[in-house]
Amino acid sequence: MTHNEKSNLPVTEDAIQDRPQGKFVEGQPWNEVERVIIERRSIRRFKREPLPDAMIRRILEAGRFAPSAGNCQPWKFIVVRSPQILAEMEKDAVMMAKLFMWLLDYTRSRLRRIFLMPFTKLVIRLLPNQLHPVPFGLLQQIARDKTLVFHGAPTIIALLEDRRGISSPATDIGICGQNMVLAAHSLGAGTCWLGLIKLLMYLPKWRRLFGVRYPYRLNDVIGVGWPAGDYDGEVPREVQLVQWFEGGMKEPPRVERQGE
Repeated sequence: MTHNEKSNLPVTEDAIQDRPQGKFVEGQPWNEVERVIIERRSIRRFKREPLPDAMIRRILEAGRFAPSAGNCQPWKFIVVRSPQILAEMEKDAVMMAKLFMWLLDYTRSRLRRIFLMPFTKLVIRLLPNQLHPVPFGLLQQIARDKTLVFHGAPTIIALLEDRRGISSPATDIGICGQNMVLAAHSLGAGTCWLGLIKLLMYLPKWRRLFGVRYPYRLNDVIGVGWPAGDYDGEVPREVQLVQWFEGGMKEPPRVERQGE
């Protein structure tokens, strides 16, 4: 059953016609697909009750139908629903976070700042994406037992990337995962991309369990479940300066502020 955004009352036929899909009229409201994209939020608090198997299959199917370069489909899916395995994943990921922060966190004392800061800054330069201030701060919080790695998600969907894919398999994985999280949101479920699965890839037991060996690698998983609260809604985004090339080669582009 289709519901409107503010209540559990069914949407009327007139309301559906006001947001048609497959056509565009200047000034029309967001249609249902656009609303799913704009209002989907990352969920970090889940109910313990897992989603039904049939719902997980629908989400996987959305990923299976994602576009990919040359239709190469460079992915493989793994669903983890075992509470025992999920608990072991959390325990080992926290252990690795504490180890890395013991090696890299120079903010814990004045002595560490003096002797450890040059080494940490070198490592950050070598791994600028993985040790950006945002994941670095998150690792600090995990190491201090202030947050969870997998946010208590009752189901984890792993997206294994086949490195033999055409052009940029990582891009294809991102498109595939985006299909999944949008499909999940459209069905009432919550999701969160979880890149810290990388912590477990340092441990051979997890690579063996999930079959992560050449040509596959595992950089991202998606936590899926029922949200423990109502978190839907638009999140502020940066205004983008967009160049529109509409004239000749020697004419400067027109610049629009997208998002105002």
